[in-house]
Amino acid sequence: MRSWDRRTRLALKFELVTMLRSSELLGAHRDELFDLDADKPRFDVPLKRVKKRRVIQQPLSDLAVDLIKEALRGSNKQYVFASPLGDHPLHRKAMADALRGDKRKGKVRTLGICQLLGLKPFTPHDLRRTGATLAGDLGFDDAWIAKCLDHAASKNSEQIVPTVTGKVYNHSKRMKEKRAVLDGVAAELRRIVGAPVAKALGQAGPTARRLIAYADRL
Repeated sequence: MRSWDRRTRLALKFELVTMLRSSELLGAHRDELFDLDADKPRFDVPLKRVKKRRVIQQPLSDLAVDLIKEALRGSNKQYVFASPLGDHPLHRKAMADALRGDKRKGKVRTLGICQLLGLKPFTPHDLRRTGATLAGDLGFDDAWIAKCLDHAASKNSEQIVPTVTGKVYNHSKRMKEKRAVLDGVAAELRRIVGAPVAKALGQAGPTARRLIAYADRL
């Protein structure tokens, strides 16, 4: 397990707790982080890294903030998930290799986390889906979860507001809803990992089992 760089493992956890895409989070820079020690921390993803070419303002749960602070601890690099080779972001393939193994010419040079933990192979993007599924299991509205994923919400869930105030109102409402979902997921992850693992596995569904095994051992 220790064969994989610590920041790579933290990046995988960060995808789980923020529901951001790998391409959105891997370039996280100190200048994109705000209010980490205040009550409403957030991560602003610039449009150049966003699939839909728009800025994402993602609220950060206390667990997400802890992951960021651990990644930055003892580092003078500007990138949160910096490559061991310099002050630039990890290559996106690093996360997939860490999970499924480092392969060259069909041969596995380094075992992946999935194999080391006895888990069915999955991708970094599956962690984003797993976080969303957990949020749904916790009872959060699908429209709120869609906002965390930067997906378009259904028309039925959108609230029509006057044009003059619409942008400000929708932005404020969206941040509040996203923060509620991401804080809820973080709290549930802490609860799961804080419980005795054998007991938690016995009581958990398939989604939670993956989370327990992954978060407890990684």
